This record gives sequence, C-alpha cells and structure tokens, in this order.
Amino acid sequence: MTTTAEENKRIARRIPEEILTEGKLELIEELFAEDAVDQAPLGKDTGWDEIRAGMETMRAAFPDMNATVEDAVSEGDTVAMRITLRGTHEGEFMGREPTGKPIEVGSMIFTRIEDGKIVERWAQPDTLGLFQQLGIVAPPTEQGGAEHSS
Repeated sequence: MTTTAEENKRIARRIPEEILTEGKLELIEELFAEDAVDQAPLGKDTGWDEIRAGMETMRAAFPDMNATVEDAVSEGDTVAMRITLRGTHEGEFMGREPTGKPIEVGSMIFTRIEDGKIVERWAQPDTLGLFQQLGIVAPPTEQGGAEHSS
C-alpha cells in the first residue's frame, strides 16, 4: 500500500498532535512500524517499546506538553515538519529535578513512511535553547565591544 503525500502528512502530524499533546501513547503501535527508528539529539529509540519509553519520558517531564505543527511539507515517502513545543518542566528530565519553568522550543522533524507506517523519524529540536530555558546551560552574555576606561 503506497500512501499519498497528503496521507503521509496526516500520519506524521499525529505524533506531535495526538501522542505528544494529547498523550495517546496507545497510537504508537498503529502509527509506527514494529522496528521503526526514532532518532533525536539525546538518543535513538528502536521499536515500539523504546519509542513509547522515550515519549513517556518527555510527557512525564513536561506533562502539559503542547506540540503545534507550524508547517508540514511532504515529498515522496518523507514529511518535513516545523513544530513548536511548549510545556512546563514538572518532572525529572535528564537527571534534573523539575524547575517549574515554562519552555518554548522549535523543532524540525523528518518522518519517513512506508506502507502507511512510520519507519524512521529524525527530530532536531533547539536543544541549546531548551537547556538555556531550564537553566542547564547559561544563556550567552551580550556581545559587543569591551568597555575601556580612559
């Protein structure tokens, strides 16, 4: 079964809109191939159990997560999406205790679909921006000329 570009966009959008935002983790088996690979800067998850665990971790750290699809483009078997993630850090994340801080992070997601199932997914969030918002990494200081006293 070959899917159209519009069908592929609909499938790809369900991850941020239904799984991340609405918490419908039971959709993983419906949307992903059993041996699918989900890759992100913090690691690679292979298969339904690992993908579910990765999404559970994000939802536990940011239980009010909202993922907005800003743009989606589909060509061939691949869908490219620009999304914005918003939420509040209310659970442990990367060994860090909750800060209660709100986050807003842009992300690029590329999803490859075969026979109506997601087989590969690459997420490229603004990890540095996320770390700065959570206080894991200090934001850059203002750049400019050094002040000299004469």
